[in-house]
Amino acid sequence: MDSGHSHAGHGGAGDIPWGWLITAVIIAVAVGGYLLVMARAQNRLGQAWSRVRLASWVTGVSVVAVAICPPMQDFAHRDAGGHMVQHLLLGMYAPVLLMLGAPVSALLAAVPPPVGRRIGRALHNPVLFVVSHPITAAVLNIGGLYVLYMTPLYAATMHHPVFHVLLQFHFLAAGYLFAWSIAGPDPAPRRPGMAMRLSVLMVAIAAHGYLAKLLYARAPQLPPNNTDTVAALEKAAQWMYYGGEPAELLLAAALFSWWYRQRVRATRMSSAAAVAA
Repeated sequence: MDSGHSHAGHGGAGDIPWGWLITAVIIAVAVGGYLLVMARAQNRLGQAWSRVRLASWVTGVSVVAVAICPPMQDFAHRDAGGHMVQHLLLGMYAPVLLMLGAPVSALLAAVPPPVGRRIGRALHNPVLFVVSHPITAAVLNIGGLYVLYMTPLYAATMHHPVFHVLLQFHFLAAGYLFAWSIAGPDPAPRRPGMAMRLSVLMVAIAAHGYLAKLLYARAPQLPPNNTDTVAALEKAAQWMYYGGEPAELLLAAALFSWWYRQRVRATRMSSAAAVAA
């Protein structure tokens, strides 16, 4: 996912701008694929797909593109603040927006019933149930940040491009998994109720905020072996603390929206049953 840094997006005459090319390909594949699936879903359902979900997906892909474009890669490699902006974009904002796009629901509506049933069986795999449980997803997402910033791993990602690429994939994948486990509109295996999801979300928000405060208070000792200035580390910690709040509020709003829809659906079913009786 690392679309190149330093010279990768700003080569001399005749050089291929690989960073920009990779970014453009990711946008084209993600948006084009979603539009294709959406068109097939509309044909099979006989009704329009949600424009809100489409807008959410396109916005999420755009956030990913901004996070991995060459200028942002340069910023992330030379400054702790740039790294933190990349974390916020890839690990918090993009996952929530992509999750609200409901790509799995669109896919299930687009494919023939036999294929949809196979996908449904895969979604109920016991392994996926464990991985997609809110507690597991929170450990992979927020726990991964503690491993990154409390160990020399952060310094390694700043000096080894392969580690940096893997880190970006982890930010996006773990963030998406967590958002999906908390408030995803897509099908999930035996998803816990509102109380469990809300509790995990609150703990995750608190843990994320505590880590940001810890990084601010212990700069430059944390992250270990870093070469950033105290000012840069403090700025990054502030961005982590304050910059993540809107994404957390958006995820909480999505959760309460799901809860409200469930209550309305249950009320309608009860009313229909009472009338039938």
